[in-house]
Amino acid sequence: MSAAFVDRQQVGRRFSRAAASYPQGDFFAREVDRRMQERLDYVKLEPGRILDLGCSRGGSFAGLTARYPQAELLGLDLAPAMLTQDQAPAGWLRRLGLGKSAGPQRLAADAAKLPLKTRSTALIWSNLLLHWLDDPLPVLAEAHRILEVGGLLMFSTLGPDSLKELRTAFADGYAHTQRFIDMHDLGDMLVGCGFADPVMDMEVITLTYADLDAMFADLRAAGSGCAMVARRHGLSGRRAWEAARAAYEEQRRDGKLPATFEVVYGHAWKAEAKQTADGRAIVRFDTPRQK
Repeated sequence: MSAAFVDRQQVGRRFSRAAASYPQGDFFAREVDRRMQERLDYVKLEPGRILDLGCSRGGSFAGLTARYPQAELLGLDLAPAMLTQDQAPAGWLRRLGLGKSAGPQRLAADAAKLPLKTRSTALIWSNLLLHWLDDPLPVLAEAHRILEVGGLLMFSTLGPDSLKELRTAFADGYAHTQRFIDMHDLGDMLVGCGFADPVMDMEVITLTYADLDAMFADLRAAGSGCAMVARRHGLSGRRAWEAARAAYEEQRRDGKLPATFEVVYGHAWKAEAKQTADGRAIVRFDTPRQK
């Protein structure tokens, strides 16, 4: 993929600005997190270390700590401001008798260059991160590197139908939403990175609004404005805005304006390697037991 799709600095700026008021706009992320947490009911895993990749304010910390109280939990995010606004303070967890005394650790870093040792993590959890990346492949490769054999990657992201109403309302040639990758392409990336038994599925969640301003307010509060390089960098003209509003109004149903989100879920396991990095096959010999 090209390296010129997503403005990484703009992603960091938007989420840094949204950090303090994030609880006013993260309801969608919390709902997707809840649905992801339910999927762990069917997974047999006792992780020693969990990495929450793209943890933002730590909205997944409480659920992961309650489920795996003995695990070391590490949250990583690109925006340092998010890491100082934890939704699940260590003191609160301790009063519930959950987690280690120090609480989850937090680290500001690039998801494509994880400052963690190879085979050092048992579960990588990532809620709604991948669509903010220019290319998910390096991040998935890093996830595979740091997972121990038998470790699990579980993630959610947004698919191509997300915010389709907003995209079709504008006819100015600029990007007004992120570029969302099809789940089948993500599945191919997982296989290409060496993951085993990838499982991909999706569901559509439609939010409704009384007016367009309310939708934009929610997106801003969640730090979810467009951060594409091809976005409009200046203000849109009055005529362009009026035309976009009129086009969006044509999609009003039952008195409400819809906002569609295609939520993609994926998980895959790290199996024992079958070949070396240079492509040579690995042959293992089991030593016979002595009678």
